[in-house]
This record gives sequence, C-alpha cells and structure tokens, in this order.
Amino acid sequence: MEKAMSQKTRGFTQKKATALLLLCAAALLLFFTARGAFRREAAPDLNSVEGRERYLNALGWEIDRDSESFRTVVVPQKLEGIMAQYNKIQLRQGCDLNAHLGESCRQYCYDVTNYPGGEGKIIVSLYIQDGTVIAGDVHSTAVNGFMHGLKRSEIGTNARGETGASAEER
Repeated sequence: MEKAMSQKTRGFTQKKATALLLLCAAALLLFFTARGAFRREAAPDLNSVEGRERYLNALGWEIDRDSESFRTVVVPQKLEGIMAQYNKIQLRQGCDLNAHLGESCRQYCYDVTNYPGGEGKIIVSLYIQDGTVIAGDVHSTAVNGFMHGLKRSEIGTNARGETGASAEER
C-alpha cells in the first residue's frame, strides 16, 4: 500500500502542477472575457431626456427632443372603462398598472418623427416612476386615431390585441 501511495505522489510533479495552474488561470481569463463580451449595455437613465431618447431609440422610435412635455399624473385607484383597456396594452408589453393603483408618476410625451406613413401628429408617452417605465404608448392625435404599445411591432394593434382596428372602428 505504501508503494502505491508513493507512486501516486511521485506522479504529480511540479511540472504537472504548473500546467494545471496555468490551465485554471486561462479558463478564468476566458470566462471573464466572455462574460464582458456578452454583458448588456447599461440601462439608460430614464430620469434624463437623453436616457429617455436612448430608451425610445432602442424600441425603434426617433423623437423630437424639443417637443418634450411632462407632468405628474396619478394612476386611478381602480382601472375601469378606458383605463382597463389601456392596461391591456400595458400587459402585452410587460407592464401592469394594477401594481401602481393610486400612485403618482411622471408622464413624458414626445413627437415621433419616424412613424411609418407619418400622417398627422404621432406622440409617444412614457410613464416613469422611480426611474422605471411603468406604462407607455404610441398614439395619434387625430379624431379617428390609434393607440398601441411602445414596440414598433405593435403598429396596427389595438387595446384588445386585435390588429388593424382604428379608434373609429372600436
């Protein structure tokens, strides 16, 4: 038994230990390099106009920064009627106003400059609370206009999740 142990200890030489150490160091270096390469870009600061513009650009919208308007709004205590329909848009995009009933937030609005078709005034609205988007939409100011979620893929989708219906058809 002693002979077997001495053969095992002699089998692990300084050369092998150095090679193992270098291999571990290379694996760690590769891990941290790959992790840095796949790290997502830092989220934009939604408390600044530049951050909100970056956020909207990432969704495919170009805005006129000079058109910015903002106000403090309070989410109703109960979502009924139009607000219930509006929350359906929010639910499709991962937001839920039910989590913010009775709370205040900031509404920022901008003119959209690259809406497909570009007919009439198109506005994007962001509702921000503590630096986080809690709701948002893109809408037309026309009498028979439209409203949909923030993503460009939402174009032509109404609050019920149906495509192609304008406000006139609802």
